[in-house]
Amino acid sequence: MTSRLKGRRRAAHRIIGDVAAWAAQEDKVRALALVGSYARGAERMANDVDLVVLSDTPESLDDAAWFEHLAPGARLVRSQEWGPVRERRFRLVSGLIVELGIAPSNWAAVPLDQGTRRVLKDGHRVLYDTRLLGRATAAVAG
Repeated sequence: MTSRLKGRRRAAHRIIGDVAAWAAQEDKVRALALVGSYARGAERMANDVDLVVLSDTPESLDDAAWFEHLAPGARLVRSQEWGPVRERRFRLVSGLIVELGIAPSNWAAVPLDQGTRRVLKDGHRVLYDTRLLGRATAAVAG
């Protein structure tokens, strides 16, 4: 493994831990999941960190100023809507890209819709949960 990839992994694990700690303290957050390559342990230098934040009031997290507070110098590079998910993509000072998917709590409602099932089945790790993602995880495992 190259020193660049080791540095990228350290940056990724740091921001993942910071967002998980924030989620556990934030009343508006019902669940947080790491999805994609980092959740599968298959990350490469070019991969981004994908996080899904679930809230009963996702619009209250929409501007993602909270993320900029956790990652000083982070720059919003893209905002996009994917059905009920609001994507906020940031570039950290290190160059690492973090994609926040901010979604309503019912994103994880069972039975899962096809999009949610695909995202979770592709690899996910629950970082914080108030009993939402446990049922969704069981649904994709079964």
